[in-house]
Amino acid sequence: MIRQLASLIAAACLAATAGAAHAAPAIPDTPAGHVLGLWLAAMDSGDPARLAAYRAVDPETAAHMASFRAATGGFDLVSITTNEPLHLRFELKARTSGWVSTGNLVLADGQPSKVLAFALRPPPPPGASTTDVKLDAGLRRRVIDAASDEIGKHYVDGPLAAQMVAAIRAKAAAGAYDAITDGDVFASRLTEDLRAVSHDLHLRIDFQPFKLPSMADEPSPAQLAQMRAQMLSGNCAFDKVEILPGNIGYVKFDGFGLADVCAPTAVAAMAFVAHADALIFDLRENGGGDPQMVSFIASYLFDEPTHLNDLYNRFRDTTAQFWTLSYLPGARLPTQPVYVLTSHDTFSGAEEFSYDLQQLKRATIVGETTGGGAHPVAPHVIADYFIIAVPFAKAVNPVSKTNWEGTGVEPDVKAPAADALAVAEKLAAAAIQAKASPSPGGPPKPAS
Repeated sequence: MIRQLASLIAAACLAATAGAAHAAPAIPDTPAGHVLGLWLAAMDSGDPARLAAYRAVDPETAAHMASFRAATGGFDLVSITTNEPLHLRFELKARTSGWVSTGNLVLADGQPSKVLAFALRPPPPPGASTTDVKLDAGLRRRVIDAASDEIGKHYVDGPLAAQMVAAIRAKAAAGAYDAITDGDVFASRLTEDLRAVSHDLHLRIDFQPFKLPSMADEPSPAQLAQMRAQMLSGNCAFDKVEILPGNIGYVKFDGFGLADVCAPTAVAAMAFVAHADALIFDLRENGGGDPQMVSFIASYLFDEPTHLNDLYNRFRDTTAQFWTLSYLPGARLPTQPVYVLTSHDTFSGAEEFSYDLQQLKRATIVGETTGGGAHPVAPHVIADYFIIAVPFAKAVNPVSKTNWEGTGVEPDVKAPAADALAVAEKLAAAAIQAKASPSPGGPPKPAS
């Protein structure tokens, strides 16, 4: 259940590329330049106030900026290749890896500035070259036809799929897309129009300026090795593991990496906190990931087989169950008080982890209401240059018989995301104290 699908698909074929060292170009004194400057300042500092300032301009991109910054270390501006008042093309160099990415920023004409498209992508994979793709009526029609077909076949809600298809076909017939020649703008506009009907934040269309391989093809051994190396080089999104004062274990991770690659990293993290008297999982910047990894980490918190979640696949008309694992490397922590930190950027698989534990009364959720995405996605290439991420299944919790789609996970203890850790530490310290000195009426009740 992955929010940043386009980034992950691009990462599958990413080649590490070092940019030439030279003085950074000046950011243009134009509307587009001002927006790029806001974004770079927020990515450079990680300051919540600057992130909030950019969020006011571009909520879609801002939704995952914190975790993106954690993964890249921020960016340096390398060059500007297109400089128009409302349109910039540019190159950025990631500070952590040295990878050079190309960006495309397009604004609508008017005040205040409205971002029509903000795309950031790596160089094309080996054997492919970037093409100056200009949309015409034929290509736009192919994209709409192919997107309609994939949504109609695979989207988890059949009646809603039909409504979405009817909406974009009606807009196309009315000429709403006729003036769009930029691929990123077209992808962004279609995404906006589809979400206006479905309100499904997992559903999106992305553009790449080179022909994409079919998603029906299995990744090559070289591609799989590269994906594995990239996940491991990022420590499988595990950012910090430590013991806080009072013997409180703290685990911060910003994604649920593929279990067959990242399980050893999770095992190491859980081994480090194995003797803690309480646990805090920090998911405030976690955008989701592999459902198998969600089950793997949750398994450390139970000592008996426990039903965590189900996923219903409409296309196959099947339901997959997810349970805690019977075998785990290392010690389990089935009795320690658990706290999960959330923000409005907590999404998808991170929401499942939070919701599963909350419904089972195994954790106290502290922070903000989460993003509200409970539908895992599958990518499909359409019209050579576009990728559509179609939500093909829905979570069905065995306790609530529903999920968090569109509503998010409501915290048990509400707090601004910036304050959630301090609040959870106080709760954990009190729980440890109560456990050590139970009241005459008996031991404290589990968190709810």
